[in-house]
Amino acid sequence: MSRPVLRSLILAAAAATALALAGCASGTAPTATDDPASADEGYITPGKLTIATGETAYYPYVIDDDPASGEGFEAAVAYAVAEKLGFAPEDVVWVRTSFEAAIAPGPKDFDFNIQQYTITDERKQAVDFSSPYYQASQAVVAIEGGAADGVTDIAGLKDLLLGAMAGSTSATTIEEAVQPNVAPQLYNSNEDAVAALIADQIDALVLDLPTAYYATGVYIENSFIVGELPGAGVPDEWGLLLPKDSPLTPAVTAAVDELRADGTLQQITDEWLGSGQGVTLLQ
Repeated sequence: MSRPVLRSLILAAAAATALALAGCASGTAPTATDDPASADEGYITPGKLTIATGETAYYPYVIDDDPASGEGFEAAVAYAVAEKLGFAPEDVVWVRTSFEAAIAPGPKDFDFNIQQYTITDERKQAVDFSSPYYQASQAVVAIEGGAADGVTDIAGLKDLLLGAMAGSTSATTIEEAVQPNVAPQLYNSNEDAVAALIADQIDALVLDLPTAYYATGVYIENSFIVGELPGAGVPDEWGLLLPKDSPLTPAVTAAVDELRADGTLQQITDEWLGSGQGVTLLQ
């Protein structure tokens, strides 16, 4: 074999090797149908999907604080997304975070987090969101016989001491929809706000409507829903929260979009949230 021919073969082989290596080194974000085993560069743990929820997760979002059961609205949504991403239930790993810690800038120990996070431009500066998996409204909860009993419109709320979780859409809705004359009391968690209502430290509490149904039906004695508040500011659309600039954001969004298009999200919503009893829209 002549030297020029041999040299040509060597160069051709080197070029083919370089192309193969470049193909291995390059990579794009996995889509909703990719095999996670072959597209693991974006995941916290290769071959596993790590999902976060609240330090305590409550009905109707998670049943018995056990998201791994798949029981409850958000637990069911999480496993439906996992399936679209190509993960079997046994390959889903759950971790816990506080609400505020998850939306703070910095590294995360989860692939996505699901705990009723409203999608806002402000939060998008620190984290990513999928497309919405639910749109919620806000409602006012009070104790029978209290200062809010008998209120039928927003004007009747203005002089009441209202409470909500700090940093939540509930707090924003108080400020923008009610515009109270008395500064609202804001708490670190819904649990703290509920305790304040029970202790008669506030006149009424603002929660998202599914939580309000459960609160008045199960764990706040002698309580009732005063009414639903009109939307204020941005729509209260909930998205799956991901680390900022996560390579998984497109695939997770595609999964949510597919679940919406094929009717799965509506089925999960109907099963776990239902339509509930009629609630008056306060105006």
